[in-house]
Amino acid sequence: MTQNTTRGHTITIEQGTQRVRVVHDGQVLAESDRPLVLRETGCPVRYYIPPQDVRLDLLTPSETHTVCPFKGTASYWSLPDAADLVWSYPEPKPDVAAIKDHLCFYEVEVA
Repeated sequence: MTQNTTRGHTITIEQGTQRVRVVHDGQVLAESDRPLVLRETGCPVRYYIPPQDVRLDLLTPSETHTVCPFKGTASYWSLPDAADLVWSYPEPKPDVAAIKDHLCFYEVEVA
């Protein structure tokens, strides 16, 4: 487990063992039994999925980028009917380096 606390803000990253699945309009976009589980102060639990477990062929890079003071700059991908559905940190800050290139979706089913 990785834990970082900065100015009262805590992020922990653990290797998950549960199966997670992302489905959009009946189509499976990702399925993994090896997600990274990220817990962050003030945010819902997020599952960062290895790129090998994501249907990258269905996603199109977006022009959107956001900056998190704790994780770094995020890049986004979209589906034709769902803008900025998934994001990742190609160059995360050192304290959260484990999430590098893993992808995170807003809606994830946990088994």
